[in-house]
Amino acid sequence: MHFIPNPLIIPVGFAIGVLVAAPVGPVNVLCIQRAIERGVLAGVAAGLGAVVGDGLIALAAALGVGAISGAFSQYRELIQVIGGVALIGFGVRLMASLPRIEAQPTPNADWSKLRSVLWDVPKTFFLTVTNPGAVFGLFAIFGGVSSFVEVRSTIDALTMVAAIMGGSFAWWTCLSLLISRIREKVEVGRVKQINMVAGALLIAFGALLVGEIALKPGEVR
Repeated sequence: MHFIPNPLIIPVGFAIGVLVAAPVGPVNVLCIQRAIERGVLAGVAAGLGAVVGDGLIALAAALGVGAISGAFSQYRELIQVIGGVALIGFGVRLMASLPRIEAQPTPNADWSKLRSVLWDVPKTFFLTVTNPGAVFGLFAIFGGVSSFVEVRSTIDALTMVAAIMGGSFAWWTCLSLLISRIREKVEVGRVKQINMVAGALLIAFGALLVGEIALKPGEVR
């Protein structure tokens, strides 16, 4: 019986995955921009990095890896500054990029196009794991969930992680599909405006992360 997880964990974990992914943030902005410019596969690829990042954070929280939580707490300011600078860099690059609406990548498409789509996976993974809100949010959620959903074994913990990743992946897939349905109605000039807005939002998110640390007393550890 120890190999059978608590069935309540699956819907709860799925809901957590959706709730963690849904708030508007840098990954949502990138996912929407990629889905408009490159299609549904690019949007899903952008979200996939966040799925893996959420899964890694959830795994550490589920297994009670105190060392990871402690290390993140100790170096939170430095990690936050790195994430903020990366966001500003992504935003500037996006604003400077040429607007285009690409055809959907296919298995027979040019490797450079597929590579540009797949490159978004590590980008959004990095943005997720350097986001203090995502990390501490998932750790806090696990603390709250444990009060009414028993996670008593490794199987329960792994099931919760898988359910969270499933909910997160479902959100990014649905968002990408929704955006891709309207992409062909978007003109190239409008894509430029979207890129400018998306880039500005990424710069704003990054500035907030860096600014929060800059306004705090003390030095970055």
